[in-house]
Amino acid sequence: MQLSQLGEFGLIARLRDLIGAPAAPAVTNGPALLAGIGDDCAVSQYGALTQFATTDTMVQGVHFDVVYAGWHDIGWKALAVNLSDIAAMGGVPDYALITLGLSADTEVEAIDDLYGGLLACAAEFPCALAGGDIVSAPAFFVTVALIGHAVSSVPYPNNALLRSAARPGDAVAVTGTVGLSAAGLALLKSGGEWQPAITAHLRPIPRLATGRLALEAGVRCGMDVSDGLAGDLAKLCGASGVAAEVDLNRVPVHAELPSRFPDAWARLALTGGEDYELLLVAPPEVLDAVAERSAVPVTTLGRIVAGAPGHVTVWDAQGKAIDIGGGWDHLAPSPR
Repeated sequence: MQLSQLGEFGLIARLRDLIGAPAAPAVTNGPALLAGIGDDCAVSQYGALTQFATTDTMVQGVHFDVVYAGWHDIGWKALAVNLSDIAAMGGVPDYALITLGLSADTEVEAIDDLYGGLLACAAEFPCALAGGDIVSAPAFFVTVALIGHAVSSVPYPNNALLRSAARPGDAVAVTGTVGLSAAGLALLKSGGEWQPAITAHLRPIPRLATGRLALEAGVRCGMDVSDGLAGDLAKLCGASGVAAEVDLNRVPVHAELPSRFPDAWARLALTGGEDYELLLVAPPEVLDAVAERSAVPVTTLGRIVAGAPGHVTVWDAQGKAIDIGGGWDHLAPSPR
């Protein structure tokens, strides 16, 4: 069987089965692994400290193209997407390790600009760049490994947002708007112009403050939206053993998205990916409290229901279920 038949998320499930779940933490002087594959971050315990660890790679020709993405933007985004994973746990970032895959003919000035973007993001969302690695590679890539920690003093699992904590009757909300990054990518590839969308794609904003606020307000379930709203909600529901329903007319999008993409705005919003907003799942009154206090909009768009684990139904304005397709899959035979 080829990887294209299995798909990215099938492979992740296969690797999870090979690795197995973390053993019950033992009482030792060393760290205890609490959660491995399956959430936005791995979770470990060091005495009283709950630590989060995540990593992401960006590859030239896969995640970006230097034809339309400047090196400063690439650096910013490489760190921001990892910060979003920490945000999705309700945590605080601490330090990052940077690995670069370079060819010998790479311009030194390009790496200066790349690090300018990394440092700008690290200054905006405070964390330290603590080192890393450099290797020779046929295509440029940058890998960020980011370590953070839980801010809540209550013990795990109540000090983290987890994908496995959704329950029937919970509401589903998302921060900000969705679909704008995918619209920006389409415009960059076609030579179109609409700065809000292009900025959303090149300079995502990790929702660290809202993640912490949600955890403090009593939210216990969440993840970030990196592979598309509907697909990521399906992953969350699969981890929790539940299903979900979403009202399309309540999905928050930029006011101009439907007019600029009249035939594609719903697809962009539901499956576009790389929004790096937060999906939050909790009782309705808890999400209402988060929305009242959050500096960015938090919009309730659906509900958790009993049903086939991982199944998401999207209802249109006429009350009809619509075909939402799939989100991004790195190993799909025909990527978007």
